[in-house]
Amino acid sequence: MNGIAEFHYRLPTRAGGARPGSHPGSSFGSGQQFAMHGRLFDYPDPRRLDLRASMRAARSEWLVRVHLQRVAVPVVVIVDVSASMQFGTRQTKLQVAADFVEALGYSAFRVGDRLGLLAFDAGERDDLFMPARYGRGTGNLLATMLRECPSSAAASGGVEGLRRCATRLAGRQALVFVVSDFHWPLIQMPRVLDMLVHACVVPIVVWDEAEISPPRRGPLLAVHDTESGEERMVWLRDGIRKRWREGVEHRRAELGGIFGSRGMRPFYVEGAFDPEAMSRYFLETTV
Repeated sequence: MNGIAEFHYRLPTRAGGARPGSHPGSSFGSGQQFAMHGRLFDYPDPRRLDLRASMRAARSEWLVRVHLQRVAVPVVVIVDVSASMQFGTRQTKLQVAADFVEALGYSAFRVGDRLGLLAFDAGERDDLFMPARYGRGTGNLLATMLRECPSSAAASGGVEGLRRCATRLAGRQALVFVVSDFHWPLIQMPRVLDMLVHACVVPIVVWDEAEISPPRRGPLLAVHDTESGEERMVWLRDGIRKRWREGVEHRRAELGGIFGSRGMRPFYVEGAFDPEAMSRYFLETTV
């Protein structure tokens, strides 16, 4: 396991739950962060009896120290496995997503969290479903499932498949990663994100360098549409190169606006997954 990448994540707010873990919790229990004094009658734990506070109490009653406990949170990753995720120059975007899931599994194991998997293309992929579980090899198992999954028969992924996955998580508190290239209409995305209002959602945008930057050399480009299978030749005039770059920037702004309106900041993976950048992302968003 020493060769697996690891990153550090944390939630921006206190998490609920009773299962002990590494995240600051909102429930009272065995912990080291003092919250308040309570009556021994309400919190019958003589080990936490505070004699000085009891002597200063306005009423003649025994007081105990009440602490906030650290808890574990369920972690769920929703992965787009549509045909467009099979594109890539050095490695496919789905392989990059699998690398991320493997690192996430090891990171979750290290802090005591459970990890589950949901996947979609045009609809939900039940064959890739895995309920949240805790274990040293969970990340490796889920990553292998993604690397070995057959090419999607669906023409493209879409918000409908994501919506069906989000339905399983609606109303639940969890840390949810949504991994996709988001190469589909986003008009229904706000409604899907509203279903995950109780969760902490981290959008992972996986793009390949070849699709966000036009070739520097050569006026003629052979284009193969991964989703439709169509092939054609494109003459790369200066105007097309400019529109290409502008289209990418427009898409970035569109994604930033949709996620930003829900208090989310997308994390971009361009080429290969960088665990140190992922750790910085959480450090910046939780400060």
